[in-house]
Amino acid sequence: MSYKEKEQAFIRNKEVNYYEERLREVKEGKTQREKLKKVVVPEEMPWEICSQGVIKHLVNDKMGTRVETLDLFMQLIPGGSCSGKHRHLFEEYMFILEGKGYSLHWDVDVELDDKYYWKVEETPSKWEWEAGDSVYVPPNTIHQHFNADPEKPVRFIGAESRIMKHMGLDDLEQVEDAPEFKKRESLSIILNHLSLKSSK
Repeated sequence: MSYKEKEQAFIRNKEVNYYEERLREVKEGKTQREKLKKVVVPEEMPWEICSQGVIKHLVNDKMGTRVETLDLFMQLIPGGSCSGKHRHLFEEYMFILEGKGYSLHWDVDVELDDKYYWKVEETPSKWEWEAGDSVYVPPNTIHQHFNADPEKPVRFIGAESRIMKHMGLDDLEQVEDAPEFKKRESLSIILNHLSLKSSK
């Protein structure tokens, strides 16, 4: 029995208003975005100690700002310490504000079978940096940042795209936790210690 496309095409069991709803949602979204913050003052920028390290969020999708496509943060790495080690599908940009150190990058290939598998390079590439440098982290690269100075902290701004998240491709994997997170250190103690070291 041949497929009767035209007979199938005109079957009507229900009606919707998807397009009109979308028009309304777009209009309402513009009105709502006008109410979001265009300026974020330091007191509104939250801190956290997470598996990736000590972070101050400058712009985040949970902070109610007008920024639609970027998350920005400042990360601190105490003297002789390192960040966590992780991988994400989006690229990342870093600008080094203070200190010197290096990043290790492990390239990741994909193997396709019934499922897909990430294949990580055994030997990482090493990228040295210091204050004033910018550092690029390619998409899906496992990476970790190290402070080369045993005393003074490293401070950098990181920028990450939200585009992959909006596309349903928000793949984030934590491979190793930062030392400060493992020790469950107090944020206030760490920040007091770092501010003293930074001012010397």
